[in-house]
Amino acid sequence: MTDQLNWRDGAVPVSTRFDDPYFSLDNGLAETRHVFLQGNGLPKRFHDGFHIAELGFGTGLNLLTAWQAFEGPGRLYFSSFEAFPITREEAEQALAAFPELAARAAPLLSAWSQDSFVFEADGLRAEVIMGDANETVADWDGNSDAWFLDGFSPAKNPELWNDTLLARVGAHTRTGGTFATYTAAGHVRRALDAAGFEVTRVPGFGRKRHMSVGVKR
Repeated sequence: MTDQLNWRDGAVPVSTRFDDPYFSLDNGLAETRHVFLQGNGLPKRFHDGFHIAELGFGTGLNLLTAWQAFEGPGRLYFSSFEAFPITREEAEQALAAFPELAARAAPLLSAWSQDSFVFEADGLRAEVIMGDANETVADWDGNSDAWFLDGFSPAKNPELWNDTLLARVGAHTRTGGTFATYTAAGHVRRALDAAGFEVTRVPGFGRKRHMSVGVKR
């Protein structure tokens, strides 16, 4: 099942299903760097074999940003879970807003599929797993060093923020692993605490006052 998009100023995709933009209306790349890289202590924690997992693949912006920040040596692994994929053409339109990522976006777009797929390039192996994350994360056999929790707003997409799924996030995180998310919703923070994380509320990006980060106990 695919998502349907509207476009804000022709550049920012907005989900009609969830009435929420795919990235910040201010600066999506700066948002990703603040929330998901800085929030997980990256790039300084990177090492050969470091594994990022993500809820909500969207346009692929988070993947490209992490890949750009990974300078090696070795390989970065990235696993993303997506229920409502957009088309390659839509991703291309969205990523055109970030010309500094163009060289990395081109091979990703060439491999793009609305079915589950694997993308391999210099220093990177990424898998995009399509389907309901409540099922696909349960079936996943991986363990993550860092989670990017980037589903649409918990108020608009509660299925991606329920206690059971977040418990599975915790179960698929190595001890000392981390998560970061733009939301500071109380029920999300409590669920992540119950999932085994030491949860902290920190300053958010742009107009968002707070966000949440955590370390697996």
